[in-house]
Amino acid sequence: MNRKTLVLPAVVGLLAPVLAACGGSDSGSGGSAEIAVGTTDQFTATKDAPAPLDPAYAYDVGTWNILRQTVQTLMIQPKGEGDPVPEAAQSCGFTDSGNERYACKLRDGLEFANGDKITAADVKYSIDRALAIKADSGVSALLNTIDTVETQGDNEVIFHLKTADATFPYKLSTPVAGIVNPDDYEKNKLRDGFDVDGSGPYTLSTEVKDDAVVKATFTKNPNYKGTLKVNNSKVDMISYADADEMGKALDKGDIDVMTRTMSPEQIKKLDSGADSNADLVEMAGLEIRYLAFNTDAPSVKSKAVRQAMAQLINRGEIVSKVYGTQAEPLYSLVPASITGHSNSFFNKYGDPSNAKAKALLTAANISTPVKLTLHYTTDHYGSGTKKEFEILQKQLNDSGLFDVDIKGAPWATFVPAERKGQYDVWGMGWFPDFPDADNYLAPFLDKDNFLKSPYRNSKIINTLIPASRREADRIAASGNLTEIQDIVADDVPILPLWQGKQYVAARDDVTGTAYALNSSSTLQLWELGRGVSG
Repeated sequence: MNRKTLVLPAVVGLLAPVLAACGGSDSGSGGSAEIAVGTTDQFTATKDAPAPLDPAYAYDVGTWNILRQTVQTLMIQPKGEGDPVPEAAQSCGFTDSGNERYACKLRDGLEFANGDKITAADVKYSIDRALAIKADSGVSALLNTIDTVETQGDNEVIFHLKTADATFPYKLSTPVAGIVNPDDYEKNKLRDGFDVDGSGPYTLSTEVKDDAVVKATFTKNPNYKGTLKVNNSKVDMISYADADEMGKALDKGDIDVMTRTMSPEQIKKLDSGADSNADLVEMAGLEIRYLAFNTDAPSVKSKAVRQAMAQLINRGEIVSKVYGTQAEPLYSLVPASITGHSNSFFNKYGDPSNAKAKALLTAANISTPVKLTLHYTTDHYGSGTKKEFEILQKQLNDSGLFDVDIKGAPWATFVPAERKGQYDVWGMGWFPDFPDADNYLAPFLDKDNFLKSPYRNSKIINTLIPASRREADRIAASGNLTEIQDIVADDVPILPLWQGKQYVAARDDVTGTAYALNSSSTLQLWELGRGVSG
Protein backbone atom coordinates (compact mmCIF):
# COMPACT_ATOMS: atom_id res chain seq x y z
CA MET A 1 0.00 0.00 0.00
CA ASN A 2 1.29 3.43 -0.90
CA ARG A 3 0.71 6.13 1.68
CA LYS A 4 1.50 9.80 1.41
CA THR A 5 2.20 11.32 4.80
CA LEU A 6 2.05 15.06 5.24
CA VAL A 7 3.98 16.67 8.06
CA LEU A 8 2.88 20.15 9.05
CA PRO A 9 5.39 22.94 8.36
CA ALA A 10 7.65 23.80 11.26
CA VAL A 11 6.85 26.88 13.28
CA VAL A 12 9.93 28.98 12.73
CA GLY A 13 11.43 32.26 13.76
CA LEU A 14 10.65 32.21 17.50
CA LEU A 15 13.80 32.41 19.58
CA ALA A 16 13.65 32.70 23.34
CA PRO A 17 16.68 34.24 25.10
CA VAL A 18 16.15 32.34 28.32
CA LEU A 19 17.82 29.39 30.00
CA ALA A 20 16.42 26.14 28.62
CA ALA A 21 16.31 23.12 30.90
CA CYS A 22 17.24 19.78 29.42
CA GLY A 23 14.07 17.74 29.73
CA GLY A 24 14.78 15.47 26.73
CA SER A 25 14.14 11.76 26.48
CA ASP A 26 16.88 9.31 27.29
CA SER A 27 18.79 7.63 24.53
CA GLY A 28 16.61 4.55 24.71
CA SER A 29 17.64 1.00 24.26
CA GLY A 30 17.31 1.15 20.48
CA GLY A 31 16.28 -1.71 18.26
CA SER A 32 18.40 -4.41 16.75
CA ALA A 33 17.10 -3.58 13.29
CA GLU A 34 19.55 -2.50 10.61
CA ILE A 35 18.43 -0.02 7.96
CA ALA A 36 19.91 0.63 4.49
CA VAL A 37 19.50 4.18 3.18
CA GLY A 38 20.24 5.38 -0.35
CA THR A 39 21.49 8.81 -1.35
CA THR A 40 22.82 10.49 -4.46
CA ASP A 41 25.14 12.67 -2.37
CA GLN A 42 28.76 12.17 -3.34
CA PHE A 43 31.46 12.32 -0.67
CA THR A 44 34.79 12.89 -2.36
CA ALA A 45 38.25 13.88 -1.16
CA THR A 46 40.14 15.98 -3.70
CA LYS A 47 43.25 18.11 -3.85
CA ASP A 48 41.07 21.19 -3.39
CA ALA A 49 38.96 19.61 -0.64
CA PRO A 50 40.99 16.88 1.11
CA ALA A 51 39.02 17.09 4.40
CA PRO A 52 35.35 16.89 3.37
CA LEU A 53 34.11 15.59 6.75
CA ASP A 54 36.02 17.83 9.14
CA PRO A 55 33.44 19.89 11.10
CA ALA A 56 35.66 22.95 10.64
CA TYR A 57 35.36 22.55 6.84
CA ALA A 58 32.16 20.72 5.86
CA TYR A 59 29.41 23.00 4.61
CA ASP A 60 26.86 21.23 2.45
CA VAL A 61 23.77 19.26 3.31
CA GLY A 62 25.30 15.88 2.46
CA THR A 63 28.41 16.13 4.64
CA TRP A 64 26.42 17.75 7.44
CA ASN A 65 24.04 14.79 7.37
CA ILE A 66 27.02 12.57 8.18
CA LEU A 67 28.29 14.86 10.92
CA ARG A 68 24.91 15.28 12.60
CA GLN A 69 24.84 11.53 13.27
CA THR A 70 28.33 11.40 14.72
CA VAL A 71 29.47 14.74 16.18
CA GLN A 72 27.49 16.06 19.13
CA THR A 73 26.59 19.73 19.55
CA LEU A 74 25.62 21.68 22.65
CA MET A 75 22.18 22.37 21.16
CA ILE A 76 20.06 20.47 18.66
CA GLN A 77 17.09 21.31 16.49
CA PRO A 78 14.01 19.33 17.55
CA LYS A 79 12.65 16.65 15.28
CA GLY A 80 9.41 18.49 14.69
CA GLU A 81 9.25 22.21 15.27
CA GLY A 82 10.36 24.92 17.66
CA ASP A 83 13.53 26.40 19.07
CA PRO A 84 16.75 24.41 19.52
CA VAL A 85 17.03 22.46 22.76
CA PRO A 86 20.05 21.30 24.80
CA GLU A 87 21.84 18.15 23.60
CA ALA A 88 25.40 17.79 24.90
CA ALA A 89 24.43 20.59 27.28
CA GLN A 90 21.95 20.13 30.09
CA SER A 91 21.04 23.82 29.90
CA CYS A 92 21.93 26.83 27.78
CA GLY A 93 20.76 30.41 27.57
CA PHE A 94 21.53 34.11 27.45
CA THR A 95 22.50 35.46 30.85
CA ASP A 96 22.28 39.15 30.01
CA SER A 97 19.54 41.42 28.70
CA GLY A 98 21.52 42.32 25.57
CA ASN A 99 21.88 38.80 24.10
CA GLU A 100 25.68 39.07 24.18
CA ARG A 101 26.58 36.49 26.85
CA TYR A 102 25.51 32.90 26.35
CA ALA A 103 26.25 30.17 28.90
CA CYS A 104 25.95 26.39 28.70
CA LYS A 105 26.35 23.70 31.36
CA LEU A 106 27.41 20.30 30.06
CA ARG A 107 25.44 17.13 30.64
CA ASP A 108 26.97 14.89 33.31
CA GLY A 109 29.07 11.95 32.19
CA LEU A 110 29.66 13.00 28.58
CA GLU A 111 32.20 10.85 26.74
CA PHE A 112 33.60 10.61 23.28
CA ALA A 113 32.91 7.31 21.55
CA ASN A 114 36.35 6.04 22.60
CA GLY A 115 35.52 6.62 26.28
CA ASP A 116 37.47 9.86 26.79
CA LYS A 117 35.72 12.29 29.12
CA ILE A 118 34.33 15.48 27.54
CA THR A 119 34.98 18.73 29.39
CA ALA A 120 34.26 22.39 28.79
CA ALA A 121 37.83 22.72 27.56
CA ASP A 122 37.01 20.36 24.67
CA VAL A 123 34.07 22.56 23.67
CA LYS A 124 36.26 25.66 23.74
CA TYR A 125 38.96 23.85 21.76
CA SER A 126 36.46 22.82 19.07
CA ILE A 127 34.99 26.30 18.61
CA ASP A 128 38.35 28.08 18.73
CA ARG A 129 39.74 25.56 16.23
CA ALA A 130 36.98 26.20 13.65
CA LEU A 131 37.44 29.95 13.98
CA ALA A 132 41.24 29.74 13.75
CA ILE A 133 41.27 27.48 10.68
CA LYS A 134 38.65 29.66 8.93
CA ALA A 135 38.26 27.14 6.10
CA ASP A 136 37.56 28.43 2.61
CA SER A 137 34.16 26.69 2.67
CA GLY A 138 32.96 29.70 4.68
CA VAL A 139 31.38 27.61 7.42
CA SER A 140 33.21 29.42 10.23
CA ALA A 141 31.16 32.53 9.43
CA LEU A 142 28.34 30.90 11.39
CA LEU A 143 30.44 31.55 14.48
CA ASN A 144 31.62 35.04 13.57
CA THR A 145 29.65 36.80 16.31
CA ILE A 146 31.79 35.03 18.94
CA ASP A 147 34.39 37.24 20.58
CA THR A 148 35.84 34.85 23.16
CA VAL A 149 35.00 31.46 24.67
CA GLU A 150 35.46 31.08 28.42
CA THR A 151 35.34 27.96 30.58
CA GLN A 152 34.42 27.77 34.26
CA GLY A 153 35.45 24.43 35.67
CA ASP A 154 34.93 21.27 33.65
CA ASN A 155 31.22 21.73 32.96
CA GLU A 156 30.47 25.34 32.04
CA VAL A 157 31.17 27.20 28.79
CA ILE A 158 30.49 30.90 28.34
CA PHE A 159 30.36 32.56 24.93
CA HIS A 160 31.03 36.29 24.88
CA LEU A 161 29.62 37.73 21.66
CA LYS A 162 30.82 40.76 19.71
CA THR A 163 27.25 41.87 19.07
CA ALA A 164 23.79 40.73 20.08
CA ASP A 165 22.76 37.57 18.24
CA ALA A 166 19.37 36.07 19.03
CA THR A 167 20.07 33.32 16.47
CA PHE A 168 23.12 32.07 18.38
CA PRO A 169 21.35 29.03 19.96
CA TYR A 170 20.63 27.79 16.43
CA LYS A 171 24.26 28.25 15.41
CA LEU A 172 25.37 26.06 18.32
CA SER A 173 23.21 23.29 16.83
CA THR A 174 25.18 23.19 13.57
CA PRO A 175 28.09 20.79 12.90
CA VAL A 176 30.72 23.53 12.79
CA ALA A 177 30.04 23.89 16.54
CA GLY A 178 30.41 20.13 17.04
CA ILE A 179 32.58 18.89 19.90
CA VAL A 180 35.74 17.13 18.71
CA ASN A 181 38.51 15.37 20.60
CA PRO A 182 41.81 17.29 20.59
CA ASP A 183 43.57 13.92 20.28
CA ASP A 184 41.91 13.36 16.89
CA TYR A 185 41.75 16.89 15.45
CA GLU A 186 44.83 19.11 15.27
CA LYS A 187 44.40 22.70 16.41
CA ASN A 188 45.45 24.46 13.20
CA LYS A 189 45.04 21.78 10.55
CA LEU A 190 42.06 20.11 8.93
CA ARG A 191 41.70 16.35 9.27
CA ASP A 192 42.06 14.89 5.79
CA GLY A 193 40.06 11.93 4.59
CA PHE A 194 36.84 10.41 5.86
CA ASP A 195 37.47 9.58 9.51
CA VAL A 196 35.02 11.17 11.94
CA ASP A 197 35.13 10.82 15.72
CA GLY A 198 32.75 12.41 18.19
CA SER A 199 30.16 11.73 20.85
CA GLY A 200 26.99 11.61 18.76
CA PRO A 201 24.44 8.79 18.59
CA TYR A 202 26.52 6.82 16.07
CA THR A 203 30.10 5.98 15.22
CA LEU A 204 31.16 5.98 11.58
CA SER A 205 33.07 3.61 9.34
CA THR A 206 33.38 4.05 5.58
CA GLU A 207 34.06 2.06 2.45
CA VAL A 208 36.09 4.19 0.05
CA LYS A 209 36.78 3.70 -3.64
CA ASP A 210 38.71 6.13 -5.84
CA ASP A 211 38.80 8.73 -3.05
CA ALA A 212 35.01 8.64 -2.66
CA VAL A 213 32.78 7.09 -0.01
CA VAL A 214 30.60 4.37 -1.50
CA LYS A 215 29.11 3.28 1.83
CA ALA A 216 28.99 4.95 5.22
CA THR A 217 28.05 2.69 8.13
CA PHE A 218 26.60 4.26 11.26
CA THR A 219 26.73 2.00 14.32
CA LYS A 220 24.95 2.88 17.55
CA ASN A 221 27.38 4.53 19.97
CA PRO A 222 27.18 2.78 23.38
CA ASN A 223 28.76 5.81 25.08
CA TYR A 224 26.26 8.32 23.72
CA LYS A 225 24.54 10.50 26.33
CA GLY A 226 22.03 12.94 24.96
CA THR A 227 18.38 13.58 24.24
CA LEU A 228 17.95 11.31 21.22
CA LYS A 229 16.28 7.91 21.24
CA VAL A 230 18.08 5.67 18.76
CA ASN A 231 15.61 3.27 17.13
CA ASN A 232 18.08 1.05 15.28
CA SER A 233 21.43 -0.58 15.87
CA LYS A 234 23.04 0.26 12.53
CA VAL A 235 22.38 2.24 9.35
CA ASP A 236 24.21 1.79 6.07
CA MET A 237 24.13 4.87 3.83
CA ILE A 238 24.93 3.88 0.26
CA SER A 239 25.89 6.50 -2.33
CA TYR A 240 24.48 6.06 -5.84
CA ALA A 241 25.51 7.76 -9.06
CA ASP A 242 22.00 8.98 -9.81
CA ALA A 243 18.35 8.75 -8.81
CA ASP A 244 17.55 5.97 -11.27
CA GLU A 245 20.23 3.71 -9.80
CA MET A 246 18.99 4.50 -6.29
CA GLY A 247 15.39 3.76 -7.31
CA LYS A 248 16.35 0.37 -8.73
CA ALA A 249 18.06 -0.47 -5.44
CA LEU A 250 14.85 0.31 -3.56
CA ASP A 251 12.82 -1.83 -5.97
CA LYS A 252 15.20 -4.78 -5.50
CA GLY A 253 15.24 -4.41 -1.72
CA ASP A 254 18.93 -3.50 -1.58
CA ILE A 255 17.96 -0.38 0.37
CA ASP A 256 15.02 0.39 2.62
CA VAL A 257 14.90 4.18 2.27
CA MET A 258 15.54 6.71 -0.49
CA THR A 259 16.56 10.22 0.51
CA ARG A 260 17.90 13.11 -1.50
CA THR A 261 17.81 13.46 -4.34
CA MET A 262 14.92 11.65 -5.98
CA SER A 263 14.00 12.70 -9.51
CA PRO A 264 10.75 14.57 -10.18
CA GLU A 265 9.56 11.54 -12.16
CA GLN A 266 10.20 9.16 -9.24
CA ILE A 267 8.28 11.41 -6.87
CA LYS A 268 5.32 11.61 -9.25
CA LYS A 269 5.28 7.82 -9.64
CA LEU A 270 5.42 7.17 -5.91
CA ASP A 271 2.81 9.85 -5.26
CA SER A 272 0.42 8.16 -7.69
CA GLY A 273 0.53 4.90 -5.74
CA ALA A 274 2.07 2.97 -8.63
CA ASP A 275 4.58 1.31 -6.30
CA SER A 276 2.75 -0.94 -3.84
CA ASN A 277 5.90 -1.70 -1.81
CA ALA A 278 7.06 1.82 -1.02
CA ASP A 279 5.60 4.82 0.77
CA LEU A 280 6.28 8.42 -0.16
CA VAL A 281 6.61 10.86 2.72
CA GLU A 282 6.25 14.52 1.82
CA MET A 283 7.48 17.17 4.23
CA ALA A 284 7.49 20.92 4.27
CA GLY A 285 10.80 21.97 2.78
CA LEU A 286 12.92 25.08 3.08
CA GLU A 287 15.28 24.31 0.20
CA ILE A 288 15.81 27.13 -2.30
CA ARG A 289 17.52 27.39 -5.69
CA TYR A 290 19.11 30.51 -7.08
CA LEU A 291 21.59 32.00 -9.52
CA ALA A 292 24.72 33.58 -8.04
CA PHE A 293 26.78 36.29 -9.71
CA ASN A 294 30.42 37.24 -9.58
CA THR A 295 29.64 40.94 -9.50
CA ASP A 296 33.23 41.83 -10.44
CA ALA A 297 33.07 39.81 -13.68
CA PRO A 298 32.85 42.08 -16.76
CA SER A 299 29.85 40.24 -18.22
CA VAL A 300 27.61 40.86 -15.18
CA LYS A 301 29.36 43.72 -13.42
CA SER A 302 26.66 46.13 -14.56
CA LYS A 303 23.62 45.94 -12.30
CA ALA A 304 21.45 46.46 -15.39
CA VAL A 305 22.47 43.06 -16.80
CA ARG A 306 21.50 41.28 -13.59
CA GLN A 307 18.27 43.29 -13.36
CA ALA A 308 17.39 42.41 -16.95
CA MET A 309 17.80 38.73 -16.14
CA ALA A 310 15.54 39.17 -13.12
CA GLN A 311 13.01 40.87 -15.40
CA LEU A 312 13.07 38.08 -18.00
CA ILE A 313 13.17 34.81 -16.06
CA ASN A 314 9.84 33.04 -15.80
CA ARG A 315 9.93 31.08 -12.56
CA GLY A 316 6.47 29.63 -13.10
CA GLU A 317 7.54 27.98 -16.35
CA ILE A 318 10.60 26.41 -14.70
CA VAL A 319 8.50 25.01 -11.87
CA SER A 320 5.68 23.71 -14.08
CA LYS A 321 7.92 22.08 -16.69
CA VAL A 322 10.49 20.52 -14.34
CA TYR A 323 9.17 20.16 -10.79
CA GLY A 324 5.39 20.49 -10.88
CA THR A 325 3.78 20.46 -7.45
CA GLN A 326 7.14 19.67 -5.86
CA ALA A 327 8.21 23.33 -5.95
CA GLU A 328 6.89 26.87 -6.18
CA PRO A 329 8.32 30.13 -7.54
CA LEU A 330 10.44 32.12 -5.11
CA TYR A 331 10.73 35.91 -5.20
CA SER A 332 13.18 36.39 -2.34
CA LEU A 333 16.13 34.65 -0.73
CA VAL A 334 13.85 33.99 2.25
CA PRO A 335 11.24 31.25 1.65
CA ALA A 336 7.57 32.09 1.93
CA SER A 337 7.08 30.04 5.11
CA ILE A 338 9.81 31.81 7.11
CA THR A 339 9.05 34.76 9.38
CA GLY A 340 10.34 37.92 7.69
CA HIS A 341 9.75 36.78 4.08
CA SER A 342 8.97 39.46 1.51
CA ASN A 343 8.18 39.04 -2.22
CA SER A 344 10.76 41.71 -3.04
CA PHE A 345 11.63 40.51 -6.56
CA PHE A 346 8.00 40.32 -7.63
CA ASN A 347 7.30 43.70 -6.07
CA LYS A 348 10.11 45.24 -8.14
CA TYR A 349 9.86 43.34 -11.44
CA GLY A 350 6.35 41.92 -11.60
CA ASP A 351 5.67 39.47 -14.42
CA PRO A 352 8.38 38.67 -16.99
CA SER A 353 8.68 41.42 -19.62
CA ASN A 354 11.01 41.69 -22.62
CA ALA A 355 10.19 45.37 -23.03
CA LYS A 356 11.15 46.25 -19.45
CA ALA A 357 14.35 44.18 -19.69
CA LYS A 358 15.32 45.91 -22.92
CA ALA A 359 14.69 49.31 -21.35
CA LEU A 360 16.99 48.45 -18.44
CA LEU A 361 19.84 47.48 -20.78
CA THR A 362 19.30 50.44 -23.09
CA ALA A 363 19.35 52.93 -20.22
CA ALA A 364 22.70 51.50 -19.09
CA ASN A 365 24.13 51.53 -22.65
CA ILE A 366 24.62 47.76 -22.62
CA SER A 367 25.13 46.25 -26.06
CA THR A 368 22.95 43.24 -26.85
CA PRO A 369 22.90 40.34 -27.04
CA VAL A 370 24.83 39.94 -23.77
CA LYS A 371 27.00 36.82 -23.93
CA LEU A 372 26.91 34.66 -20.78
CA THR A 373 27.61 31.11 -19.64
CA LEU A 374 25.41 29.70 -16.89
CA HIS A 375 27.18 26.98 -14.89
CA TYR A 376 25.43 24.20 -12.97
CA THR A 377 26.39 21.04 -11.11
CA THR A 378 25.45 17.76 -12.75
CA ASP A 379 25.36 15.47 -9.72
CA HIS A 380 24.39 17.35 -6.56
CA TYR A 381 20.85 18.70 -6.79
CA GLY A 382 19.15 15.99 -8.81
CA SER A 383 18.35 15.12 -12.40
CA GLY A 384 16.04 18.10 -12.90
CA THR A 385 18.91 20.60 -12.77
CA LYS A 386 20.00 20.21 -16.40
CA LYS A 387 16.45 20.64 -17.70
CA GLU A 388 16.02 23.68 -15.46
CA PHE A 389 19.08 25.33 -16.98
CA GLU A 390 17.98 24.46 -20.50
CA ILE A 391 14.75 26.35 -19.81
CA LEU A 392 16.67 29.30 -18.34
CA GLN A 393 18.85 29.36 -21.43
CA LYS A 394 15.85 29.34 -23.75
CA GLN A 395 14.03 32.06 -21.82
CA LEU A 396 17.01 34.42 -21.94
CA ASN A 397 17.94 33.67 -25.55
CA ASP A 398 14.37 33.93 -26.83
CA SER A 399 14.31 37.52 -25.59
CA GLY A 400 16.97 38.43 -28.15
CA LEU A 401 18.77 40.33 -25.39
CA PHE A 402 21.09 37.51 -24.32
CA ASP A 403 23.29 34.90 -25.95
CA VAL A 404 23.52 32.26 -23.23
CA ASP A 405 25.43 29.00 -23.13
CA ILE A 406 25.09 26.48 -20.29
CA LYS A 407 27.77 24.19 -18.91
CA GLY A 408 27.55 21.43 -16.28
CA ALA A 409 30.27 20.00 -14.03
CA PRO A 410 30.37 17.43 -11.22
CA TRP A 411 30.19 18.84 -7.69
CA ALA A 412 33.79 17.92 -6.87
CA THR A 413 35.07 20.28 -9.59
CA PHE A 414 32.14 22.72 -9.60
CA VAL A 415 32.63 23.96 -6.02
CA PRO A 416 36.38 24.71 -6.23
CA ALA A 417 35.85 26.51 -9.54
CA GLU A 418 33.14 28.81 -8.22
CA ARG A 419 35.14 29.52 -5.05
CA LYS A 420 38.12 30.56 -7.19
CA GLY A 421 35.94 33.00 -9.13
CA GLN A 422 36.04 31.02 -12.38
CA TYR A 423 32.30 31.39 -13.01
CA ASP A 424 30.45 34.62 -13.80
CA VAL A 425 27.01 33.10 -13.19
CA TRP A 426 26.26 29.78 -11.54
CA GLY A 427 23.35 27.87 -10.06
CA MET A 428 23.24 26.77 -6.46
CA GLY A 429 20.84 25.38 -3.88
CA TRP A 430 20.58 26.23 -0.20
CA PHE A 431 19.39 24.00 2.61
CA PRO A 432 19.19 26.14 5.73
CA ASP A 433 21.62 25.69 8.58
CA PHE A 434 18.67 26.62 10.78
CA PRO A 435 15.13 27.81 10.00
CA ASP A 436 15.44 31.56 10.43
CA ALA A 437 15.50 34.40 7.88
CA ASP A 438 18.99 35.38 9.03
CA ASN A 439 20.33 32.12 7.63
CA TYR A 440 19.02 32.94 4.15
CA LEU A 441 20.61 36.40 4.17
CA ALA A 442 23.82 36.64 6.22
CA PRO A 443 25.59 33.62 4.61
CA PHE A 444 25.15 35.27 1.20
CA LEU A 445 25.58 38.95 2.06
CA ASP A 446 27.88 39.29 5.07
CA LYS A 447 31.56 40.08 4.63
CA ASP A 448 32.48 36.44 5.22
CA ASN A 449 29.85 35.09 2.80
CA PHE A 450 30.29 31.47 1.81
CA LEU A 451 29.95 32.19 -1.93
CA LYS A 452 33.14 34.29 -1.81
CA SER A 453 31.07 36.95 -3.58
CA PRO A 454 32.73 40.34 -4.02
CA TYR A 455 29.34 42.02 -3.53
CA ARG A 456 29.29 44.25 -0.46
CA ASN A 457 26.53 46.50 0.83
CA SER A 458 27.68 48.41 3.88
CA LYS A 459 24.17 49.09 5.14
CA ILE A 460 23.30 45.39 5.08
CA ILE A 461 26.57 44.35 6.75
CA ASN A 462 26.99 47.10 9.32
CA THR A 463 23.41 48.05 10.17
CA LEU A 464 20.60 45.77 8.99
CA ILE A 465 22.02 42.31 9.82
CA PRO A 466 23.19 43.35 13.32
CA ALA A 467 19.87 45.12 13.99
CA SER A 468 17.85 42.06 12.96
CA ARG A 469 19.91 39.84 15.25
CA ARG A 470 19.14 42.00 18.26
CA GLU A 471 15.48 41.01 18.06
CA ALA A 472 14.69 37.84 20.01
CA ASP A 473 11.12 38.19 18.73
CA ARG A 474 11.75 37.48 15.05
CA ILE A 475 8.52 39.19 14.00
CA ALA A 476 10.01 42.40 15.39
CA ALA A 477 13.00 41.90 13.06
CA SER A 478 10.80 41.89 9.95
CA GLY A 479 11.39 45.56 9.08
CA ASN A 480 15.15 45.14 8.84
CA LEU A 481 14.81 41.79 7.09
CA THR A 482 12.45 43.25 4.48
CA GLU A 483 14.84 46.12 3.77
CA ILE A 484 17.66 43.62 3.17
CA GLN A 485 15.49 41.69 0.71
CA ASP A 486 14.51 44.90 -1.12
CA ILE A 487 18.17 45.87 -1.53
CA VAL A 488 18.95 42.40 -2.92
CA ALA A 489 16.09 42.72 -5.41
CA ASP A 490 17.50 46.04 -6.61
CA ASP A 491 21.19 45.06 -6.76
CA VAL A 492 20.63 41.39 -7.77
CA PRO A 493 23.87 39.85 -6.48
CA ILE A 494 21.75 36.69 -6.22
CA LEU A 495 18.62 35.77 -8.17
CA PRO A 496 16.20 33.42 -6.35
CA LEU A 497 14.30 30.93 -8.52
CA TRP A 498 12.20 28.48 -6.52
CA GLN A 499 11.64 26.77 -3.19
CA GLY A 500 10.91 23.08 -2.89
CA LYS A 501 9.38 20.41 -0.72
CA GLN A 502 11.38 17.48 0.60
CA TYR A 503 10.66 13.78 0.30
CA VAL A 504 11.63 10.40 1.65
CA ALA A 505 10.58 7.07 0.12
CA ALA A 506 10.66 3.92 2.22
CA ARG A 507 9.60 0.31 2.12
CA ASP A 508 6.43 -0.49 4.03
CA ASP A 509 8.05 -1.98 7.12
CA VAL A 510 10.24 1.05 7.91
CA THR A 511 9.00 3.28 10.72
CA GLY A 512 9.93 6.81 11.71
CA THR A 513 10.04 8.20 8.19
CA ALA A 514 7.81 11.16 9.10
CA TYR A 515 10.71 12.47 11.17
CA ALA A 516 13.56 11.28 8.97
CA LEU A 517 14.09 14.90 7.89
CA ASN A 518 13.47 18.03 9.89
CA SER A 519 12.63 21.48 8.56
CA SER A 520 16.33 22.20 7.89
CA SER A 521 16.65 19.01 5.80
CA THR A 522 18.65 17.38 8.57
CA LEU A 523 18.71 13.61 8.10
CA GLN A 524 17.75 12.03 11.43
CA LEU A 525 18.75 8.40 10.99
CA TRP A 526 18.07 7.64 14.64
CA GLU A 527 14.33 7.99 13.97
CA LEU A 528 14.26 5.02 11.57
CA GLY A 529 13.22 1.59 12.77
CA ARG A 530 11.42 -1.60 11.75
CA GLY A 531 7.71 -2.16 12.12
CA VAL A 532 4.91 -4.25 10.66
CA SER A 533 4.44 -4.06 6.90
CA GLY A 534 1.12 -2.63 5.87
